[in-house]
This record gives sequence, structure tokens and C-alpha cells, in this order.
Amino acid sequence: MKLHLTIALLFFFGSLLPLAADPGDDASGLVKGQIVDEATGEPLEYATISVHALPDSNLVTGGVTDQNGVFSIELKRGRYYLSIAFISYESTTTNPFEIARGRMTADLGEVALKANAQTLQEVEVRAERSRMQLSLDKRVFNVGKDLANAGGSASDVLDNVPSVTVDVEGNVSLRGSGGVRILINGRPSGLVGTGDTDGLRQIPANLIERVEVITNPSARYEAEGMAGIINIILKKDKRKGLNGSVDLTAGYPDRYGVTLNSNYRTGKWNFFANYGLTYRDSPGEGSLYQEVYDRNDNEPDTTFIQTQDRDRRRGGWDNTVRAGLDYSFSETATLTSNFTYSYEDNENTSDLTYRDYLFNLDNPTSITTRLDLEDEIENNFEYVLRYQKNLPGKGHKFTIDGRYQNNDETETSEIQEEYFTPEFIEAGVPMLQQRSTNREQSIQTILQADYVRPFGEEGQFEAGLRAGLRDINTDFLVEEFGNGEWTPLTGFTNEFIYNEDVYAAYSSYGNKFGPISVQAGLRLEYTDILTELVQTNEVNPRDYLNLFPSVFAGYEWAGENTLQASYSRRINRPNFWRLNPFFNFSDSRNIYTGNPNLDPEFTNSFELTYLKRWGKSTMSSAVYYRHTEGVVQRIRRINEEGVTFTQPENLAEEDAYGLDVTFSTSPAEWIDLDGNFNFYRSLISGAYQGRDLSADALTWFTRLTSKIAITDELDGQIRANYRAPRNTPQGRVKSFYMIDLSLSRDVLNGKGTITASVRDLLNSRRRRYVFEDEGFYSEGDFQWRARQFLVTFSYRINQQKKRRGGYGRGGYSGGGGGY
Repeated sequence: MKLHLTIALLFFFGSLLPLAADPGDDASGLVKGQIVDEATGEPLEYATISVHALPDSNLVTGGVTDQNGVFSIELKRGRYYLSIAFISYESTTTNPFEIARGRMTADLGEVALKANAQTLQEVEVRAERSRMQLSLDKRVFNVGKDLANAGGSASDVLDNVPSVTVDVEGNVSLRGSGGVRILINGRPSGLVGTGDTDGLRQIPANLIERVEVITNPSARYEAEGMAGIINIILKKDKRKGLNGSVDLTAGYPDRYGVTLNSNYRTGKWNFFANYGLTYRDSPGEGSLYQEVYDRNDNEPDTTFIQTQDRDRRRGGWDNTVRAGLDYSFSETATLTSNFTYSYEDNENTSDLTYRDYLFNLDNPTSITTRLDLEDEIENNFEYVLRYQKNLPGKGHKFTIDGRYQNNDETETSEIQEEYFTPEFIEAGVPMLQQRSTNREQSIQTILQADYVRPFGEEGQFEAGLRAGLRDINTDFLVEEFGNGEWTPLTGFTNEFIYNEDVYAAYSSYGNKFGPISVQAGLRLEYTDILTELVQTNEVNPRDYLNLFPSVFAGYEWAGENTLQASYSRRINRPNFWRLNPFFNFSDSRNIYTGNPNLDPEFTNSFELTYLKRWGKSTMSSAVYYRHTEGVVQRIRRINEEGVTFTQPENLAEEDAYGLDVTFSTSPAEWIDLDGNFNFYRSLISGAYQGRDLSADALTWFTRLTSKIAITDELDGQIRANYRAPRNTPQGRVKSFYMIDLSLSRDVLNGKGTITASVRDLLNSRRRRYVFEDEGFYSEGDFQWRARQFLVTFSYRINQQKKRRGGYGRGGYSGGGGGY
């Protein structure tokens, strides 16, 4: 079956090749180049390019430079010159050039603009590109502009992105829903770990350039991720010569790190390298109160009460190195090769104290302590090879890339459980000794090809193929010491094999007719999954073939107003951790397991988005609705011994709708404001073992960020977050609030920056929850990480902070999931 699918995909791919042929003599030509600061060599973003025809100097077309100062403008045959302007710089014109047969591309190289000294005295020179740029279906967040990200990790970065939340257990959600697809540089990556979020804390924030949030992706993106896609873009410079940066971080609780970014460009070669080294010691703690009811028709009910106090520390060394090169065979063909390697060596401690009572807290019966000392070693390796061919015509290109990922992790735990009387005197019961070993390896290979061909003035056709092959093997062993030997614990020891192959093909068409733009796409995905428990010989093969359509329609009118309606169908396949039945034994009374029988969730997503720009302000508001079938929820049950088992289960369906408003504004030159408000309601229907687990969750969350220029060199930033309470199928999650503070000062003539920050100033970020069901009641709280103080020093090599261009900080970034 796999061979037939591969042959079919290759045949389909071959059918695209004629489309990539030279379109003939009527093809348009191209003029391109890069606009830079004459003194510093810094690229100038949003410089205005005007194209004039010779001999009459008529204005025929124009454009603006991108964030790297690069421009590319399509032209018909003829002779032209360019006029280039940028605020606070002297305008210039280029020498004449010609677009003719045999010379269809005019590469002007670097064009340097000289700063206008008089204008510079009137313009704020300390301002940088906006922290947040909004478009209809994609929001871009520039990581370096957010002071709270200094010295943090990718997990911290995502938690600062509007509409995105990272809970105290590290789970990422978008607009209140899980099932978010996280990409690195537009592709799945071993950097984010097997469970999608575990590896985020290994990536230093200083390696990240920006984060893109796509809430309703088009057909060119994977169908995976029912809530949308988060794309993390890592740093790679395109300026000539050597440039880079060095970041040093120190904090309390212990957190130390160094991050190096470097780039060297010469001729046809571009070399880049990043390295991050971090040591952290993250304390956390929590508590639990639980009642279990033993109801008997002939006797009074018995209530067993348990309280739990938990202290835990997670920490150790994280290393991440990424290096690669770009080689330009010609003006139209580029090969990119890079590798990424990360190594993590952690020592984790979990210290639990259980107190047991009968009927009420005035009648204690026993105390139990459980200490878990865990060593965790993880290696992640990824290699990427990418080739891009720019074909005649602006935006006409063919891309093919392949990537290989190999991740392995070993966790070993030594566990001791001791027993005491209510007075904390040894009970005379022998100490329980247990140990566990979890060895896991994941190997993934991805091949992808994409073809884009514009037509007419605004039309575009896209098509592509993708094959992703992933094999995961985990060997989980739990042993108990008794009678002088170690014996495996039945029910907690097994080898789990997970094989997932996904084959996909897509195409989409888009065009613009005056103020109306449309795009329609279709993606076909075939999924083949096999799970196997080796010791018990439980094999569960499954495969499914699905179509994922997407439709976008937009309308623009005067006053910079844009409205877009969109629809897409998405899938959320259960990840490895949700399927793996064995992965945690540190808490013997609260055990989390996976479910190898989980089915995927399917979502139909509808969205209506309005985007408005005026002056230095931008606002995006969206009304959305999602219908999900086979929705997965964590279900708790308690056995006769009072042990709680939490396992994901497919319930019937979920209807979710909400309002998401994001804004960015600069009311004055010295202050930036941006914020986000999300109202969300989820209606879940379903049953488990005959019990109705329907839930109506109504909640909202909001955040507001204010960045203030205190002086020319000193910036301050404050961010406030609030998440309202919400209901779950078996209880509710309580509210919480959090405040972050940051100060940043430029030093060494603008080459360096010192940033001091406090995350969770009030130490209030805790998950507080209540579970209620037939036979038990529990409530608890947990803090994943304590309040963090950080100081970061950044030094830029051959780099300067960018001057403000002709745009506001709350800028507009075109593009998005739609056309």
C-alpha cells in the first residue's frame, strides 16, 4: 500500500513539472536589489521604490522593500531607472537599465542611502520595528522587540503571544483550544520534541526572530492542528559580511545562559550558526485535597480523605546548536543545508507527602512520603536540505526539501516510599523501593515539494506533495525491590511501538477582482498508523483517507478596511504521549496514562475577520466557530484503593465559538500599547462508562502590554494577564492573573543592551482546579515555575538598532492563511 501511494505521489509530482517550464517570450522581466544604510550597512525596511520608463520618465510601477531591505519588481521589456526614497534619508536615483531578451533580470545589488542629518534631528532614531504586525489571517510577533522575552525560552515566548496560552504544565493552546500545530521555519521539527511542547524550553528565546500565528490555515499547510498553526522563525541574517550577537543571562531561581548568533555572507555563499547553552533550576510546588466515598446500602457511608503536598525541582543543562549555509548556483537557484543538535541533561526531584484521614480531618490515620530522583538525558538531531528555483515571472518558484530527525531520550528514576504514624513516627513498615526506566527513540523523515505560479496581475496557483514517515519506540520498565531482588511490576512494564505515515497532496487557486479576493484549496491526506504493545501482543492498526477543503473570500474598501470570511477543515491526530499508556510513575496515587485506542479529532472551522488600520494603530477582530467530532478530554477515575487514573478519551463532539480582538497602537512617540481579548464558549457533549460528561464552558482571557520610552536609552514594559474560570466535563479550572515587568537600557554607543525583568511579579501563576464525579471530590493547585528574576546583556556585532521608517509600530503585515 505504501509503495503504491509513493508511486502515485511521484506521478502527481511529475505532472507538475510541465507547469514549471519557461513560459516563453512574453514573460515579464525582473528588477531586484537591496537598499541599505550607507554608514552602517543595515537594510532599510519599507523604503519606497519608484520605477520610471525611459525616455519620458513616466512612472510605471513601484514597490517597497521587505524586512531585509530587498525589493523585486516585475517589468515588461524596456529601459528604466529607479527613484528610491526613505524617511530621514536623502533620495537617490539609479543608473538606467534594460529588460530585454536574454537579459530578463536586472540585479542592481546594494543601493546605499545617505542619512539626512537635518531630518534625523527631527525623527525619533531609537524606535524599532513594531512588536506586533497584524493581517487578516496571520499575526506576526517580533520576538526581540518584547522585553519580557530576554533570557527566556521558546515556551516563554509563546506565552507572551496574544491569543496563545501556555498552561502551568507546558501545554500550548490557541484561542482556548489545544491541538495546536507548532512548526519551526514552516516545517515540523525535532526541536519541539515528541509531544510538541516538551522541547520548547530547550530553545533559547534569543535564537528566535519572530512567531507567526495562523488561525485558519490554507491548503498548503498541513491539516494537522485543529486550532491553527504557530510558526517559529529562527534567526538567519542576509546582510553581507560578518554580523551577529552575543547574549548573556543570569537569574534567580538559578538560570544562567549564553546565546551566540553569527552570520557571514560573501559572494554566492551565506554561512550562519547559532548556539545556546542554558542551566536552570526550576522549583515548583502544589497541593491536593481529595475525598473518596464508599457507599454501602446497609452501613453508613465511609469517607476516605487524602491530602497531598508536593515539592519538585526540574533543572540541568540544555545545549542547542544550529549551523548551515546557503549557496546560490545562479540568480534563480539556491541550495540551503543546515543541521540542528540539542542535548539535555537534567536532574529532577519530586518530593510528595500524603496524609490520610477517615471521615474528617480530625481523624488522621497515616502519613506516607514518596521521593523520586530522576535523571533525564535527551539528544535531538535534525538535518535539512532545501532547493529553491525561481522561475521566470515574479513569485514563480519551485521548492523541494527533505529533513531527517532522530531524537532519543532516557529517563531513570529511583523511588523511595516510607510510612509513618499520624504523629510522623516511623510505622515499622519496611521502606518501599522502586525504580523505573523509560527509553524512547523517534525517527522521522519528511519529503516535501511545492510549486507556485502566478498568473495575470493578481492570480496565483499552488500545488505540492508531502510524505512524512515517523517511527517511535519506547521501552518502559517499573521494578520493585523485595526478597533481595528487583521484580518488574505487572501492568506498568511494556514496550510500546508507534508508527505513523502521512502522505499528502494539495492545490489551491486564488485571484483578485478589484476589491474582492478569493482563494479555494483542497488537500488530500492518507494516514497509516500502527500501535503495538509488544509484551501483551496488543496491535492496533488503523488508516484513513481524508479531504481537507479551504475557502477564503476578502473585500477591501476605502479607509484601509478589510473583511475576510474563511473556512477550513482540520484534523488533530493523537500524538505519541496521548497514545502511550506508560510514561509516569512519580506519583503512585495519581497516575497519568495515554490511550492507544484514541481516534483523531476532526474540526470544521469558520471565521469572519475584520482588519482596520488608521494612523499608527491597527485592530483585528474575528468571530469564529469550530465544530469538532471525536473531541478528546482527560477523564479521571478512582479505583478501590483510592488511586486516581487520568486518561484521554474520545467524547462525542464540541461546538466552540468566540470573539478574538487584537490591537496595536502608538498614541505618542514615547509609548506603545498592544492587547488582546478573547471570549470563548465551548459546549461539549458525550458520555463515559454510562455517565453523562457534557459541559458548558464559558470563559475569557485578556492581556495588555505597555512599552514606554522613559529616556532615549531606557525602555520600560509592563504586561498584565488574566484568565477567567472555566468548566470542564468533570469539574472546573479556577481563574488566575499574572504581571510581568521589564526594563531595558542601551549601552556601549547602542551596540549593547541590558535588560532586567521579573516574570510573575506577584507569584500568582498557579493552576487551581476542582474535580467532581460519582464517588469522589478533589481540588488542588499546582505551580509549574516560581517567580523569576532575570538580567540579560546583549551585544551586537556589526548590527545597529533600526531607525523608524515611514510606518507605525502597530504595522500591517500582508499575507496570511488565505490568499
